[in-house]
Amino acid sequence: MSGPGYQDLPGNLPVPEDDGAAAHLAGRALPPLVLRATAGAPVDLSALGSSPGRPRAVLYVYPRTGQPGVPLPPGWDEIPGARGCTPESCGFRDAHQDLAGLGADVYGLSSQDTEYQAELAERLGLPFPALSDPGLELAGLLGLPTFTAGGERLYKRLTMIVSGGAVEHVFYPVFPPDGHAAEVAAWLSQAG
Repeated sequence: MSGPGYQDLPGNLPVPEDDGAAAHLAGRALPPLVLRATAGAPVDLSALGSSPGRPRAVLYVYPRTGQPGVPLPPGWDEIPGARGCTPESCGFRDAHQDLAGLGADVYGLSSQDTEYQAELAERLGLPFPALSDPGLELAGLLGLPTFTAGGERLYKRLTMIVSGGAVEHVFYPVFPPDGHAAEVAAWLSQAG
């Protein structure tokens, strides 16, 4: 699978604080933005949470996953909330059946291009699409929080529960990322 270190989180990671950058998202409609996906046809974000039998969608947004043999940006582990994209994706992979049983489709989204995402999806065996937004268009349209590392602008980690194309609930900040899928499943269970 992925090399040592990418699926493991160091014990001393800084915990991200809620800076209020996602407080405006609940209740917002997702824009009709069509993004390339690793599996199947492109995905129109405004249609999320509208599948028959799956009235909700989980859209987890992450900065960037690591790739075996490719170093992480300098200081990556010191940036609160940056480390943990691969463990988070593995968590959603492992919880996929449970989340589907709770009526939710799952989508990952980052600014990494589709080829990079496709390698990740194959290497980790992701049963759901990873979406590519290399221009950070969704950040501009919805005001999603971002940060800069290694000279690259990246998404801050957050998860939106979407129903009928609108944001029903937001998890932000997300920490620790490797246990986040269970947190989402617990919320969906209680929300009914």
